[in-house]
Amino acid sequence: MRKAGSAKAVTYAAVFGALALVFLYGAGLFPTGRWGIAALAGLMPAAAVISAGVLSGALCWAGVSLLALLLLPDKLTALLFSVLFGLYAVVKCLIEGLRRRWAEYLLKLAFFNGAFTLVFSLMKTAVLGSLPAPLGAVWLLYLVGNGVFLVYDYGFTKLITLYLARVHRKKPR
Repeated sequence: MRKAGSAKAVTYAAVFGALALVFLYGAGLFPTGRWGIAALAGLMPAAAVISAGVLSGALCWAGVSLLALLLLPDKLTALLFSVLFGLYAVVKCLIEGLRRRWAEYLLKLAFFNGAFTLVFSLMKTAVLGSLPAPLGAVWLLYLVGNGVFLVYDYGFTKLITLYLARVHRKKPR
């Protein structure tokens, strides 16, 4: 990976950030797929991390989050990217540096549960506040959410591997 302080790193963050914003804007056109589109947009900070380092990925996430929350009409998708999918690309890189699989999964699930709780709380306050929710449904929602997140993490890893093999090839020395 290259140093993140170079102009090339900022350029990667900007280009991948622009692509992420296009995806997030597209979620307004396809509202039934907003979770999937927000997850797809979360691949862009990961590409910035791979191409130019963790700082570049963090810049990509921060810039897209700010612009999405300010400019996009679909605030739920912007929130999903900002709190969960966009940030996870940077967090995943940092967590997987531990090289202890059990600790990685524990920290990944802790991150997901914290982010999901924040998104769920904000959605409940803004939209679902008037609807009664049985207490049993909440733990089931978290249980299913954790399972889906583990599948997402596995797929995310496979997509990163594909990106490394096909797009981000190492130049011969």
